[in-house]
Amino acid sequence: MTTYRARQLPSHRGVAAWSAILGEGQSRPSLQGSRTADVVIVGAGFAGLSAARRVRQLQPDARVVVLDAGCVAEGAGGRNSGFMIDLPHDLASDNYAGAGDDRALIALNRQAIAFARAAVADYQINPDYFDEAGKVNGAASETALAHNASYAAHLATLGESSEALDAQDMHALTGSRHYLGGLYTPGTVMLQPAGYLRGLAAGLSETINIYERSAVSTLTRVGPDWQVATTDGQVTAGRVIMATNGHLESFGFAQGLLMHVFLYASMTPELEADQIAALGGASRWGITPSDPMGTTVRRIDVGQGGNRIVTRSCATLRSGMEASAADLARATRVQRAKFDARFPLLAGLAPQYEWAGHLCMTRNGVSVTGELEPGLFAACAQNGLGLTRGTLTGIAAAEHAMGVTSNMTAFFTEEAAPTRLPPQPFRDMGANAYLRWKEYRAQQE
Repeated sequence: MTTYRARQLPSHRGVAAWSAILGEGQSRPSLQGSRTADVVIVGAGFAGLSAARRVRQLQPDARVVVLDAGCVAEGAGGRNSGFMIDLPHDLASDNYAGAGDDRALIALNRQAIAFARAAVADYQINPDYFDEAGKVNGAASETALAHNASYAAHLATLGESSEALDAQDMHALTGSRHYLGGLYTPGTVMLQPAGYLRGLAAGLSETINIYERSAVSTLTRVGPDWQVATTDGQVTAGRVIMATNGHLESFGFAQGLLMHVFLYASMTPELEADQIAALGGASRWGITPSDPMGTTVRRIDVGQGGNRIVTRSCATLRSGMEASAADLARATRVQRAKFDARFPLLAGLAPQYEWAGHLCMTRNGVSVTGELEPGLFAACAQNGLGLTRGTLTGIAAAEHAMGVTSNMTAFFTEEAAPTRLPPQPFRDMGANAYLRWKEYRAQQE
């Protein structure tokens, strides 16, 4: 009898702001007692809920149980920047271009977006939470403008369109004179990630069981089945999907292969009418930096939770899977300086919310998606693209579990294995020194 025990539970630093600005969500019970199911999904984020939806599409009468250590949209799913990106977005590159052709991945990304779009329609999710507005790569230096030109050329070789914006265009969009230019691409969806996840969970709850505050402590092989245990209950099922991203390693899988990276963000209070008037620009937009180590900025409006600005910058590798209070404090200081530089008329405006978000990456940018053991599947290692890649890996894991072959399952099956990481303490020391250097190099961004 094989048993895998969770070494630790997910740990989140700061408030899940996207959820907080929507007010209290639907409350769901924790798992109590023993029950059986056809499929158990561990994790109720983008991967887990997408997997649940796909299982039900493939087998409408399947008994599906989803277990989450916290509450829907309070974990990593409610702590990202809300960009569901269709185009190459390699965070390890200088300009997001991938190392290969990228056409197959673009097609898969668009399948994931179409899957999410259909869920919005099927479950009547607020369309403000799924805004097909596109995004801009903002450039604040000549080097960044060159990155944009290089990326645009790469997209052109793929037959993908983009539009160059000048400084005046960027001012008209954002109200900021910080940017020298930008590159607009139309295919990104700007989510209110907590709103989308809440709507997805609400729609799925009509046909499946979602249990919150039900952290999985053990996975035990019992004959042909798996017994999934929490503090107060257990579920026995023939198939289990681990949609836990980096916390897959907590159960003993992919050890020494996963990089636990934390990104940090802050969100302003709701802007007053005079602040909105002083700022100018459009009421909604999203900017990723032309250099991946720069600063992401997003403005939202009432339809997504209030007139607010989100700033995200700084990254740390924490192999212990927990960001420190000092990490968050440092990142918030940096973000306040970045905010003031972009919006001098709002300088000094303190954030209402600050938080850390846990990413899982592999050294060679591949996912851990597929069958780990008979009946046990993974939808993990999203490589900093949790909305799109999480949706993709969830769909693919569900198809693997249900015995379906598709272009998604083929893609993840054919991926190379993750590259082994250097040993500790060199891993964290070296990676964090490198990240600080990359941040310094991209400081204008």
